[in-house]
Amino acid sequence: MQKRPPRAMTIAGSDSGAGAGIQADLKTFAALGVYGTSVLTAVTAQNTRAVTRVLELPPDLIAAQFDAVMADIGANAIKTGMLSSAAIIEVVGAKLRKHPGVPVVMDPVMVATSGERLLPPEAVQALRGLLSLATVVTPNAPEAAALSGRRVGSLEEAREAARAIHALGPKAVVVKGGHLGGAQSIDLLYDGVEFVELAADRVETRSTHGTGCTFASAIAAGLAQELELRLAVAQAKRYVTDTLRHAFTLGGGHGPLNHFYRWWETPARP
Repeated sequence: MQKRPPRAMTIAGSDSGAGAGIQADLKTFAALGVYGTSVLTAVTAQNTRAVTRVLELPPDLIAAQFDAVMADIGANAIKTGMLSSAAIIEVVGAKLRKHPGVPVVMDPVMVATSGERLLPPEAVQALRGLLSLATVVTPNAPEAAALSGRRVGSLEEAREAARAIHALGPKAVVVKGGHLGGAQSIDLLYDGVEFVELAADRVETRSTHGTGCTFASAIAAGLAQELELRLAVAQAKRYVTDTLRHAFTLGGGHGPLNHFYRWWETPARP
C-alpha cells in the first residue's frame, strides 16, 4: 500500500490573481512534497495591482470546512493567513484549540506587499489573543510593529519586537527582514531563548506578491514533514529566495513568485 503523504492545511483567503492566499499556499505545499487542504475565510477580487473587493465567508461555514477536513483527511501542520475579522479569528481559535498536537504557523496578514492594510484595527487585539496557539508566528516589519506596539525599522528594533511578540504566547517568532532594507534580507528567528539570523542576498524584482504566504506555508510544509523548527524555517527561507530568483513578469504591479521553478523552464536572475 502506498504511504500516505504528509498533510498541511491552510486557513486563509482566496486570491483571484493566484499570487498569494490559499493559491500560493497550495502551490507551496505541492512544490515541497506535501498534500494541501484549504479552509477559505474570504474571497478577494485582486490582481497584481490592488485588492478591489473582499467578501468574508460566514464563520459557521469556515468552521464546517475545518471540521470536514479534519474528520477525514486530518493535518500534520496548519497554516493561518488572512483572518479578516474578530469573529473569524474567534472561530479559528476555537477550532485550533481542539487540535493542540498539530503545529500551527501563523502569518498575521495585516499589510499586503503593496502596502494595503488587510486587517481592520478592531481585529488586531483579537489576533494578539490568538498568538498563544502558534508554534511560530511570521510577521513582516510593519506587522511586527502593529503586534508589538513598537517601531520596527532596523534589525535591533526587530529583535525588541520579537521579544514583545513572544511574550504574547507563541512558541517562536520570525520577524521577516524584507522591509528592513540592506543588501541582504535577514529574518530573525526567536524561540524565547536565542536569536537565529537567516540571511540571503536581496533579489531585485517586482514579483514579490505572496512572499509572506509562501514563507509561512513553506514552514508549515517542513513541520508537516516533521522537520525541527529551525530546519523548517531555513528550508522556507531558501525556497522563497529561489522562487524570487526565478520569478517571471506577470501583470502591471507586484507579480507572483515562481513556485514551480524546479519544473518550469525559466532563467534564474543573476
